[in-house]
Amino acid sequence: MPRTGKWTRREWLEALAGVSVSSLALQAQVVSKADPSLLAMPGPFRGRVVAVEHPASIVKGAFQAQPIKEMMQKGMVELTGAPDAPSAWRRFFEPGDVVGIKLNPVGMPHVISCAEVVREIIQGLESAGVRRRDIVAYDRYRDQFFQAGFDKWLPEGVRMSYAAPQYDDVQQAIEGYDPDHYMDMALTLPGQDISNATARRSYAARFITREVNKLVNLTTLKDHQSAGVTLALKNLSHGLVNNVFRSHSTPTLNACGAFIPAVVSIPVIRNKTVLHIVDGIKGLYHGGPFSRPQFVWEHKTLYFATDPVALDRVCWKVIDDQRVAAGMKPVAEALPDEFSTFLRRQPEHVEIAGAMGLGEWDEKKIDVRRLRLTA
Repeated sequence: MPRTGKWTRREWLEALAGVSVSSLALQAQVVSKADPSLLAMPGPFRGRVVAVEHPASIVKGAFQAQPIKEMMQKGMVELTGAPDAPSAWRRFFEPGDVVGIKLNPVGMPHVISCAEVVREIIQGLESAGVRRRDIVAYDRYRDQFFQAGFDKWLPEGVRMSYAAPQYDDVQQAIEGYDPDHYMDMALTLPGQDISNATARRSYAARFITREVNKLVNLTTLKDHQSAGVTLALKNLSHGLVNNVFRSHSTPTLNACGAFIPAVVSIPVIRNKTVLHIVDGIKGLYHGGPFSRPQFVWEHKTLYFATDPVALDRVCWKVIDDQRVAAGMKPVAEALPDEFSTFLRRQPEHVEIAGAMGLGEWDEKKIDVRRLRLTA
């Protein structure tokens, strides 16, 4: 029978490609071993998302340490049900853990991981008994880490790590990555040989495979012109492996919908990432991932979850709401313009990740707990 009614985003893509959008992700081969963990994604609080707003968290463009401290403490307590903030942090961390914090510098200078939020995470880890020398701040590229200024405000004793010295479009160098942990997908950069394993694989950074046993995923609230949104899932997929440019190498060769969930399903990433925090004090609603000041807004909210799918679904809607308020279409319906050049964005990576068991996609099963603190 002929197709009737309105086509969904996924149906349109399936018809165009002749194959399910999710099939590439589901068929990807993952080679990785990691100890099983009760904290592995989606974690102990599947479907729970905590949003903590504080109107004084940013004043005249400056982040405010005390309100952010209150937001962090309230968010962790509400997420876990613990009696106090140190007990909440101890729900995930203990003495002897070596804990990484995945930062995000890409939207510099306007929307990046901010010093005040990172310091509160470090303080929370220390309250759980994690030694400062066992806390490792990380981003994939050394040059971006230092350009963002992360080294200038990290507390003394916190270590730094990166997988590669600088960004490049090929991204297939193995130095800094682990040959024992990878995702193999039948997708290469244009012109490369599909039989070349190096071209087909994305290897996990040694940072996540060898340097830490747990990870805090600190991401930002941003639009993304190929993935639709860059939140918890994409901060992991494009920050913890090499050979990611193949996922969106041209405005029409865009496979983020499949690539992102396939990478996050690598066991060493899935099992070690135990907490996700979205720094939404400032957000970016268009033109991402590089922030343009005309699309930045002050959202004044932090989000907490162990479930990256539920978290991304909630924050995706936040970005869409801001776009609609600015007279724009939601990310899944947006067409190219001078600031966002990809033909079709692929925020469906969030739903596909849910279908792969990484978290809760069904909005009816997502428990959003909103707290608004007073100035």
